[in-house]
Order: sequence, then C-alpha cells, then structure tokens
Amino acid sequence: MSKKCWMLVVGLLLPPVAQIQAQELEAVQLYSQDELLALIQTNSHLKRVRDDDCQLVRDIDARADIMQLPAYQFLYGDMLAYAVCVPRNVERGWDLMLQAAAQGLPEGLEQVGRYYHIGRFVQPDIDKAIVYLREASALGNLKAQLRLAQILADGHGSPVDFEQSYRWLHNAITADSATHKQIQQLLSRLAQKMPPRVVANAKKPVK
Repeated sequence: MSKKCWMLVVGLLLPPVAQIQAQELEAVQLYSQDELLALIQTNSHLKRVRDDDCQLVRDIDARADIMQLPAYQFLYGDMLAYAVCVPRNVERGWDLMLQAAAQGLPEGLEQVGRYYHIGRFVQPDIDKAIVYLREASALGNLKAQLRLAQILADGHGSPVDFEQSYRWLHNAITADSATHKQIQQLLSRLAQKMPPRVVANAKKPVK
C-alpha cells in the first residue's frame, strides 16, 4: 500500500481533532451548588477535584474570588490549604474559609471552629472555636453540635450554653449507630452539669 493510501485509511479511522476536543471539553462539568454542598458534607470535595484531573481549577477560583459563592470559597480555600491541584497558600486558603463562614455557610463555620479547636493552620483558641461552632450548631450542623458539646463537657465555655447544646443533641437525628452512641454519652455528661429542671426544659419539644 502506498504511503498516500495508508494516510488516507488512518485518517478515516481516526476521529476528527475537533471531535476529540469537544469530547474533552464535555468530560467534566462544573459542580452545581447542591452537588458541591453534598461533596463537602461527606468530606469528599477534594477527592472529587483530584478525580476530575484538576480540570476545573480556573472555574472554581472564579466562583470563589469573583462571584464569592460561599461553597466555592470553602472548596478553593481547602484546595489552597492542602495543595490540591494548586500550589499551597495557607494564608489565602484560610481567608477564603473565613469568608465562607462569614456568609453563613454551616460547613464553613464548623470547619473554622474545628480548626480553632485543634489548632490547625492557626493557634488553638477555644473561645473563637465556641463562637463558630455555636453558629454552625444553630444552623443544624451535627458535627458542630457534637464538637461544641464535647468542649462544654470538658469544662470549657460558659454554663449558659449547656442547655442549648443539650437541646440540639437531644433533637438530633442520625442513622449512624456510633454517632447515636456519642450523642448519648455527651447528653449524659452535659446533664451532670445542669440542674434537673434545666435538663427537663431542654428536653421539651422544639416549637
């Protein structure tokens, strides 16, 4: 077969370049707000970015910095802090986490509170941790409610927070048996720090 005929056969067998490029562009779609929140809640958001071969970094950056969407601020802040698909920049990452928390994202509030509690990226600060965890707890974040109750049960914070913390956990719903057991243990410890009448009041149905 001549070289010309061989090239013609190869050209017919291979898909057009434009088609390949279109397929590559369609390979990864930007996450919807609900999808991203679901990823964050299961702590799988960074893995998803890696699994998508880091193709969405510019879009994520734009939605975090320009559009200032809290879920994307949270995501990009984590990417910068943990050097996922971008060079590590803890200072900028922390600032984005704070911005997400300031906009009232429960997951952002919980994460900032948790980092102040354990001293990750910042110096440990129990008082600041309680402030952020209390806000996240009020928005229904169970992780924050558990951590706040743990901090209070360990003797930190103000007794004025005991009743509300107990109420949040008493009304918490979970299908996870380990979490259910943890809630029972924390409720027992908090109850020991309050008069029986306060415990009884905390158990009243939420109106």
